[in-house]
Amino acid sequence: PKPSAYCAAAVLKDTLYVAGGQSDPAATDGMDAFWALDLRDENADWQSLEAWPGPARVSAVLAAQDERLVLFGGAADAIGATPLADAYRFRPASGWTKVADAPMPLANVPSATMGLSHVLIFGAAVPGEGATILAYHTITDTWTTMGHMPVPAVGGRATQRDNEIVVAGLAHGVQRYREVEGRAAFGAVNFVVLGVYLAALVGMGAYFSKRENSTDDFFLGGRRVPWWAAGLSIFGTQLSALTFMAIPAKAYSTDWTFLLVNATIVLVAPIVAIFYVPFFRRLEVTTAYEYLERRFNLAARLFGSVVFIALQIGRMGIVLFLPSLALATITGMSVTTCILVMGVLSTLYTVLGGIEAVIWTDVVQVFVLLGGAALCLVLVVVQVGGGAGHLVSLAAAEGKFHVFNWTWDYTLAGVWVVLVGNFFATLVPYSSDQTVIQRYLTTADETKAKQAIWVNAILAIPATLLFFTLGTALFLFYQAHPERLSPTTPTDSILPWFIARNLPVGVSGLVVAGLFAAAMSSLDSSMNSGASAIVTDFYRRLGRHDDEQRCLRLARWITIILGAIGTGTALWMASFGVASLWDAFIKLMGLFGGSLAGMFALGIFTRARRGNGAIIGAVTSAVVVYCVQRYTDVHFFLYAAVGVVSCMVVGYVSSLVVPGPGGSLEGLTALTTTLRQPPGTPGRRGSEPPRPETRRRMNDE
Repeated sequence: PKPSAYCAAAVLKDTLYVAGGQSDPAATDGMDAFWALDLRDENADWQSLEAWPGPARVSAVLAAQDERLVLFGGAADAIGATPLADAYRFRPASGWTKVADAPMPLANVPSATMGLSHVLIFGAAVPGEGATILAYHTITDTWTTMGHMPVPAVGGRATQRDNEIVVAGLAHGVQRYREVEGRAAFGAVNFVVLGVYLAALVGMGAYFSKRENSTDDFFLGGRRVPWWAAGLSIFGTQLSALTFMAIPAKAYSTDWTFLLVNATIVLVAPIVAIFYVPFFRRLEVTTAYEYLERRFNLAARLFGSVVFIALQIGRMGIVLFLPSLALATITGMSVTTCILVMGVLSTLYTVLGGIEAVIWTDVVQVFVLLGGAALCLVLVVVQVGGGAGHLVSLAAAEGKFHVFNWTWDYTLAGVWVVLVGNFFATLVPYSSDQTVIQRYLTTADETKAKQAIWVNAILAIPATLLFFTLGTALFLFYQAHPERLSPTTPTDSILPWFIARNLPVGVSGLVVAGLFAAAMSSLDSSMNSGASAIVTDFYRRLGRHDDEQRCLRLARWITIILGAIGTGTALWMASFGVASLWDAFIKLMGLFGGSLAGMFALGIFTRARRGNGAIIGAVTSAVVVYCVQRYTDVHFFLYAAVGVVSCMVVGYVSSLVVPGPGGSLEGLTALTTTLRQPPGTPGRRGSEPPRPETRRRMNDE
């Protein structure tokens, strides 16, 4: 808006921000001007924003990092006689906040961002130390010295190139800075522990292979899995390696606002147990999508199964590739090696042991990961010092225990958005995802299936508290020891970073093995459930093949093929950097998550009976969710709710007006009446575990 020299500038989310400066060559004082320009709009005008709460300044440092701006130092006058060391943080939604002062005045020095949470400042003069490289950590609000420069860079500029920062300092030439990661040696003992653990998983697959004599064994474990093991497996399936790392990382970088996300399983569990499990158990299904055919028509079943299979094929690469990045950092192995180890071994034990191997490896994984998280928490408390009470008071002073945002704004993570949105988001896998529903079907009867659901729901509460507490403790640990952070470590890898450098030898190897197993658990669930959908919903349903051994062999070959696809996709992403492309595919297929859950809810809670109407509702739901994502500011927590509700509304209306085949109302009434009878009623279909030949005959009928 007016002349400005020696100002500071940075770009945040396509908006250019300019702070301070000198308005006239004759001026002696700096300005407190703060301007913004939207770079996406060619006709945009400069906006004058509220300035920081400190003095006016020239030659300050302004950096954009982690969706915020940070303003450091400068000088209060044009000649630099009054250097400044104060610092402020700016968020577009909430304005300015005072943060920790720099350890020394910073004026006319180059800066650059590195990683996801560090701002590096080069060339600041330290008495007796020469030119210093300072690092400000935006999460813990701490300063530390990262190293020294051979010559000062005052008056220079810095920019990032590949994995290094290039500093050009006027008469001082060009200097390059590269973070040399102090990777802790994983060690022979840890590798032995890791190898033994992974070998034990394969051994479990070999053990259960002796019991896999039919597809009923391979897909449902012969319905002999204990209810508590099935419940732990449901919990373990949802607790992937990404989740194990992401929840502590979220609490570490923010607060406890997302605590209620996992708590919604307690609200969903009774609904699933009362309304959904009876249909899945008493109708003698192998896949969830068999219900859609009996409730609507064959097209609805095939639609649901195709969407599920496509989503599993897409997600397998992601659940292998992303954890491999963190595991490679911990172990020193390459990303490619981590992918191959997890992909090959998980395929091997899943092919051998079927769903029983999947479930029992999940059980082991749950104990290892929860035990490892508890041990990490104890070590943090000990190393920070002062006891648990001291840590609680420190965290409370930092506002880390903030949970409730009391707002009706649907664009923010307010209480109602978190609860309503995640109620539906949690309902999606528990009501329509074969990887979860398949666990309901492996127990002996309906009662034990409900007990499994409650085991998962009850365990989710203390586990969530443990992970959030651990994330908060990690924040306090690195706030006290900022020198132990590396700018190259992603925020989501903060827990593996701590594990590799602070857990005792052998124990860290066991927890890392648990991380490997958690990633493999997500893959093995997709393989086995994907194979069950292909064999049951397509090969058997459309081809009418009754040879049990042929179907079992086909199931194993499909498992191998799916494992190869998942492993190959992860290797592809690692080699060519196409993770964003594959992630876009996952998001596209994820549009149908709410659609599938909406179809099941439409069948269970309404009297709609036409399959064509249900499919129209599902497709329309995906389009609606896409439009909401792209053209509105609705919080992403509400996407699943939009998908489920829109599918139910459009599907119900369409089933009334669109012609086409569907279940008869008489059949629906008879089905509902039968389901209302308690399990074990004389003559009650489904009161005993179905035999394979009975299920095949029913499918034929």
